[in-house]
Amino acid sequence: MTVSSAPGKVYLFGEHAVVYGEPAVPCAIERRATVTVEARRDDRLRVEARDLTLDGFTVEYGASGDDRPDVDVATPLVEAAMGYVEGAVEQARDAADAPDAGFDMVVESDIPLGAGLGSSAAVVCAAIDAAARELGRDLTPEAVADRAYRVEHDVQEGQASRADTFCSATGGAVRVEGDDRRRIPDAPNLPLVVGYDGGAGDTGELVAGVRTLRDEYDFAADTVGAIGDLVRAGERALADDDVAEVGRLMDFNHGLLAALGVSSRSLDAMVWAARDADALGAKLTGAGGGGCIVALDETPAARTALDYTPGCEEAFRAELDREGVRAER
Repeated sequence: MTVSSAPGKVYLFGEHAVVYGEPAVPCAIERRATVTVEARRDDRLRVEARDLTLDGFTVEYGASGDDRPDVDVATPLVEAAMGYVEGAVEQARDAADAPDAGFDMVVESDIPLGAGLGSSAAVVCAAIDAAARELGRDLTPEAVADRAYRVEHDVQEGQASRADTFCSATGGAVRVEGDDRRRIPDAPNLPLVVGYDGGAGDTGELVAGVRTLRDEYDFAADTVGAIGDLVRAGERALADDDVAEVGRLMDFNHGLLAALGVSSRSLDAMVWAARDADALGAKLTGAGGGGCIVALDETPAARTALDYTPGCEEAFRAELDREGVRAER
């Protein structure tokens, strides 16, 4: 039996624009997905999922993959979750040159599914690492990131970026621009506060919506470019350890994302609750449409304000996780 875990993430800047080659800066947070894998004697895959903001499910199937879990959540969300697991298994089989390997797999996570905290990237990275090691093949974090990106690229029909998977595999704060990806050395441990509305956006639909706007309107394309310029300013603020400027730029980034139609009433309410509590900055994180916001606040005020905000299901402080995918057993 082999166990691996990988962290979730928040975006300081750059989601959506990163799909078009602009830079983005996500950072890993200390909430993790853990995958336990045990090899089988046949080629079947048995997956038990726990704590994915679902009621949990178990499904077993062979090469045809016809079975699907029966749970009370949106079908596209479940199908995407299973697609990520199946893709991770295929990548591990390929890495170990074991195309007929079967597994019993348990997926556990304290990262809400589809909420903008990188749950899919964390599950895929942990699953690839654990399954490959179960088959006797150790992968570097960079190799895990590359293989995990292929999975997200397939499941999201070519609309994924390398940001989520690279951040989850390597940990810390990272900069991603196209195929260029690297960790940001000596990134400050920012006072992150996360608010979660209990919902989830459809990443593929939201990304497609931005693409339609960008193709139809020049000013929408300019907005995407402006997010890229903002990210570069944010990098300078991080290098200068200017947390106040990071917060101001986060506010600006949220406005640009809202203009592209990816915010929501609940996300805006949480952003404004944090700002009214004197947070240094606040924005949605991830694809949008529902899910999470991230704020900067060294005091308890923003978290307290979020706790009392209608529509906010959970608020918590998030520490930067400087460690990416790792072996737990």
